Amino acid sequence: MSKKTGTILIVDDEPNIRRVLEAVLAKEGHTVLTAENGRRALEQLQSNARIDVLITDLIMPDINGIELLAEAKKIDPNTSVLMITAHGTIKSAVEAMKLGALDYLCKPFDLDDVKTLVRNALDRRELNEQGRSVPAAAQKVAAPGRRSKADVLVGSSPAMLEVFKMIDRVKDSRATVLIRGESGTGKEGVARALHYNSIRADKPFVAVACVALSEQLLQSELFGHEKGSFTGAVSQKKGRFELANHGTLFLDEIGDIPMTVQMMLLRVLQEREFERVGGTETIKVDVRLVTATNQNLEKLVEEGKFREDLYYRLQVITIDMPPLRERLEDIPALVEHFISIYAPENDKRVEYASPETMEILLRYKWPGNVRELENVIERAVVLADSDARLITPDLLPKDILNAVSVRA
Repeated sequence: MSKKTGTILIVDDEPNIRRVLEAVLAKEGHTVLTAENGRRALEQLQSNARIDVLITDLIMPDINGIELLAEAKKIDPNTSVLMITAHGTIKSAVEAMKLGALDYLCKPFDLDDVKTLVRNALDRRELNEQGRSVPAAAQKVAAPGRRSKADVLVGSSPAMLEVFKMIDRVKDSRATVLIRGESGTGKEGVARALHYNSIRADKPFVAVACVALSEQLLQSELFGHEKGSFTGAVSQKKGRFELANHGTLFLDEIGDIPMTVQMMLLRVLQEREFERVGGTETIKVDVRLVTATNQNLEKLVEEGKFREDLYYRLQVITIDMPPLRERLEDIPALVEHFISIYAPENDKRVEYASPETMEILLRYKWPGNVRELENVIERAVVLADSDARLITPDLLPKDILNAVSVRA
């Protein structure tokens, strides 16, 4: 996959920092400009046709980073801004993010982190130019074969930004990832984001819902079987591990798999090899395993229902998906996202939710999380008049209207 490159302006009164950042980013193929203070940086912003990413020190003698951020956004609102800060000024850097900065680099910074943040900043610039308000890590989830539109990650709440950051940090690792969260929060969306933003993106993404399968069928689905290995095995079948070779295997509701399958899964994780059910040939695979659960695995371990050694193998990296009730500020963006999908599908002209409707949506507790919201918006779009532009409260389910009315 080709690297995305852009024009980067580095602003810092320490020559060493400018030189290091310039060398690292130039090696990545970026066009790099530097400025020793805020005033010189402002001149560069005004004289250059396009600055994709501004990396600026927070504390500078003339124009500080916050002031430079404001001026940069006036010149080009789509410029992505990264703040350089020391540990003692992190609080100020967070304030800068509230004012429009994308992220911050804490001194002394890791150069790999710098590269990652610049890539994210370029992605954000591209999204801003396209008129989207969705963090970059969400976009490539919209890949062939996704189960639901709710599997697309949308949001800019602090909780979701943490999810996006974690996805970006671990996407290229071979480490197993355990995604925790209630049903409907978008756990499969995280798995797809990990895969389609990674170096395995052009390889298979294979998903298995463990809760729906019996022990024998789950063994066959994961590891395959040989002809005649059990009643109904009329031909050889490759398992999901084989089908996902060099790609990603996503096991949803991992807490529901029986002990015998847990033991087989542990061996694959340890040895990266297995045999098909009823077979003797050892098959080696290179698969990145991502799992998800809405259960308390620690409690299952204590109760003897889940192997402790497998648990620790699975949760090398843990990503927690927040329930929708804890990220209500993401609802407007999610509503807009689902309308943009379901209005064209149903040949409707709906564009927005009315302010009254949005107030109701923001007051509801969403026990079914993002998937419930998706269903509500799809229903509203389908029921809307052919020439309607707004989703009005009368298009919402009665149970939501009643629940909000009771709490009012």
